[in-house]
Order: sequence, then C-alpha cells, then structure tokens
Amino acid sequence: MNLELITKQVTNLCRTMGGFLKNELKNINKSDIESKGLNNFVTYVDKTSEERLVKELGKILPEAGFIAEENDEYKKGEVYNWIIDPLDGTTNFIHGVPLYSISIALKQGNEIVSGVVYEPNLQECFYAWKGGKAFLNGHPIQVSDTAKLSDSLLATGFPYHDYGRIDEFIALFKYVMGKTHGVRRLGSAAVDLAYVACGRYDGFYEYGLSPWDVAAGSFIVKMAGGQNSDFSGNDNFIFGKEIISTNSEIFKEFLNIVKKYF
Repeated sequence: MNLELITKQVTNLCRTMGGFLKNELKNINKSDIESKGLNNFVTYVDKTSEERLVKELGKILPEAGFIAEENDEYKKGEVYNWIIDPLDGTTNFIHGVPLYSISIALKQGNEIVSGVVYEPNLQECFYAWKGGKAFLNGHPIQVSDTAKLSDSLLATGFPYHDYGRIDEFIALFKYVMGKTHGVRRLGSAAVDLAYVACGRYDGFYEYGLSPWDVAAGSFIVKMAGGQNSDFSGNDNFIFGKEIISTNSEIFKEFLNIVKKYF
C-alpha cells in the first residue's frame, strides 16, 4: 500500500471540501442549525461534507470502513477504517468565526497510518503518513524545541457539555496560565494539534474529545517529533476522550503537572 499516494489524494479531497465549507458559510442561517446535545451543534454543511468525503474516500480505498462524527451506521472495515470529522469547529462556523477544519485519519488495525488536517480559511494543509515526515503545504514541519514549560505556549479546549471534571480543569488552567507564556483556545482540536506539530504551540491538552477530533492531528504531531498520551501517560488518547500532545522536551514535565490535577 502506497500511504504517501493515499495521503496526498486525501489532501486534494480536503482542499476541495474546504472550498465547499467556505462557500456554504454565507448561506447558513439559524434554521439550518440542529442541536445534538448541550452546546453540540450540526448543520446540513457537516452532513453533506461527511457524505461527500465518505463517497470519495471509498474510491481511494474501497476496502476501508468509516468512523465518522455525523453517522455511526457506516460500514466498518476489517483492517482499514477512516476516522472523519467533516467540520471540526462547528460552533465557530455557525457564528462566522473563521477557524474550523476537516480532519481525516486512516487506521490500520489499531494503528493510525495517515493523517490530514485542513484549515480552509488560511488554506493550510497539515499531513503525514507512516514511514514519512510531517508536512504543511508541502514543506516539512517539526515540533518546537522549547525545553521548559515556563517558556511554552499552550492550547486547550474548554469543556462544552461534559462538566464532570470542570473543577480539575479550571485548577490546571489557573496553574498553566501563571507558569507559561499563555494558553490559547481556538475552538478546533484538530487545528490545535496541527499547530503543535508545526511548532506554533508547544503543547495542547483537553478532555471530552472524540476520536475524529484527535486521530489525524495527534498522528501528525507524532510524525513531527512530538508525543501524545492520555492524562495518565498511557496510549488511550484517541478513544479515551482526553489527550496531552506536546513537543518531546516538555512532555514529561507537563504530564506530571496534569497528573496532579486529574
């Protein structure tokens, strides 16, 4: 299997679908917004984007199944499965905030082997495949070399429906606000992870996440030289609903801090 070719085909697909997202932004209205739960929204744009992605990805790798945000009834592959978020940052999208993304990962067995994150507004495509490097629009990227947490810039995502650990989250947030160069919150976990991969951020953490939020981005971080884990330091960060993703220099220091609060 030529993972490089497959990944580049996916990047082209993401660019096409990114154009669709930008075009539909001017057509969206309040009547198009549905609620899937507390502060969890979906529009016809999410659904249409996902349907088109599934159709085209099926042409790229017919034997693969799908793990997708908007429909859990797609077939599951015996070996290969695409993990898809057709619009990561829907809340930003429906409010006209120009920061959202498409996230697509390919899972072989239990291993991610390809990942693409595309941010349409800046036309930035982050991608990587197993055995290769990580790239942004054709240029190799790597995580930062920041050596200390005190010199780092972090990113996070605020809980929007799962408030079961909000006290721990706020306590950690308060700590890192005073011990780093700052904490950013963009509203798209996939973009946050991509920014870790290219060194704009030194680290990212969040809980309450889904596989399609993090599968592609965390793989790109890994291929760019970074590290990922859940809040316990284990590998259950794709399906475990929590993730730490940093450069390799501050990973241990930051993980030890997170363990004190979670």
